[in-house]
Amino acid sequence: MKQRIVAMALVGLCLGSASSLWAADKVELTTRVSGVVVEVLVKPGQRVKKGAVLLRLDKTVLQARLDEATAEQARADADEADAKRELERAQELFDRTVSSTSELEAATLRHARVQAALSGAKARLVIAKKNLSDAELKAPFSGVVSSVPGGPGTVVTADCQPKTLIVLGSGQP
Repeated sequence: MKQRIVAMALVGLCLGSASSLWAADKVELTTRVSGVVVEVLVKPGQRVKKGAVLLRLDKTVLQARLDEATAEQARADADEADAKRELERAQELFDRTVSSTSELEAATLRHARVQAALSGAKARLVIAKKNLSDAELKAPFSGVVSSVPGGPGTVVTADCQPKTLIVLGSGQP
């Protein structure tokens, strides 16, 4: 899945003092996640500081995915605790020579599988949290909004070539 935070638009080159070369004084911004723009908080010509929220996507689906991932992790936590108890019981019975090696191996395998499922659930929860936070497009640096080609109702698809939502310039002459 291709996801882009920032698509660089090389507008020109300018030579600064001490002959340092600066490239790209404008950046086309889009979101990392798919969704519908619900709010644009800036206008062309407006100065913004680094980290300022420029626009927001509808968070309904992203919040539902976070809720789903939270529930999945809770279930995986419970399964892991159960598998751990089962493994400890199987080890105790094996140590007392009451159960066979195959029963201990089965409990060990189940515990390993449940731990893998728990790791996957934790990863999906991290992704869901990140996706929800990415529903807000923030300024990567302080600058001036050059244009706002995306407005409320604009559909953004992160899998394809994302639509430019805001063009932010450095504010340098």
